[in-house]
Amino acid sequence: MKKIETKDAVGHVLCHDITRIIKDVVKDTPFRKGHIVTQEDIPLLLSLGKTHLYVWENDATKYHENEAAEILCSVCINDHMERTPVREGKIELIAACDGLFTIDLPRLEAINSLEEIMIAARHNHFPVHKGDKLLGTRVIPLVIDKSRMEKVKEIGGNRPLACLHPYIPAKCGIVTTGSEVFTGRIKDTFTPVVEEKLARYHITVSGHITVDDELAHIRDAILKLKEEGADMIVCTGGMSVDPDDMTPGAIKAAGAKIESYGAPVLPGAMFLLAYMDDGTPVMGLPGCVMYSKATVFDLILPRIAAGIRVSRSDIIKLGNGGLCLECPVCHFPECSFGKGW
Repeated sequence: MKKIETKDAVGHVLCHDITRIIKDVVKDTPFRKGHIVTQEDIPLLLSLGKTHLYVWENDATKYHENEAAEILCSVCINDHMERTPVREGKIELIAACDGLFTIDLPRLEAINSLEEIMIAARHNHFPVHKGDKLLGTRVIPLVIDKSRMEKVKEIGGNRPLACLHPYIPAKCGIVTTGSEVFTGRIKDTFTPVVEEKLARYHITVSGHITVDDELAHIRDAILKLKEEGADMIVCTGGMSVDPDDMTPGAIKAAGAKIESYGAPVLPGAMFLLAYMDDGTPVMGLPGCVMYSKATVFDLILPRIAAGIRVSRSDIIKLGNGGLCLECPVCHFPECSFGKGW
């Protein structure tokens, strides 16, 4: 740090904030620590009584915090993201569309393990809306060794650290099972819940078939919806292990390969996920989806809607954070539920 005349400060980095106070008019900080002085700044600085400034001495081995922030941003930013202007060494990334946010956790941890550097992000696999913050980056000191930022670039490699997967407009076929609904003895209250959840992710219902508890009838309904062009199929009811619960067997009989029957999630342990040979997902939803605010379906659906294939190992990871606390007022997804994968 050195003291120089303000008129000679162009291009230098301030080591301190400069406050402006005009009685009954303004009190602010027009120049903050880390600001790089421009020619246009000189008259204002002089008007504030700053004939001398304390600045950092130029050092070819170091980056200013703003320069380092740009490097961190370049490592993170990807398609469908917008950035904020750099301010005091910090840049934030903002969602440019609705979608599913993902981040490479091992590389995130590797960068954050470097001293004097930080990236703070939303949870992996978090559903976001256009305009939501995704992550923020900055370095801790005012200047940082260039060698450390070279390590950041090395960890970043050729792939951005973060991704925002836009939801893909899709058509869903719904199979409602249960003789009590099929015969009209009770009203179908399951389908409206599913339709509302699908709509959040730009998914429309292309067909809806109600059948009894016969395995062959459930199977045929799945195949019919598939033939009619459904991009995904959801089956409601019949997902327990009782002798008359035929939905899992019917999904398998329709030719879908079961990825997982059962999930380490409450509510939603009896969830089933399968895929047709062409990649069409088929989901069997347990009854809890009808009455619980947040279930396994709310954890899996955003990923399906973003066109990401979910594996059995992905579902196993849901056990960490898979317990919904069923709060009196539900704040999902702004809570701990499903944040383990």
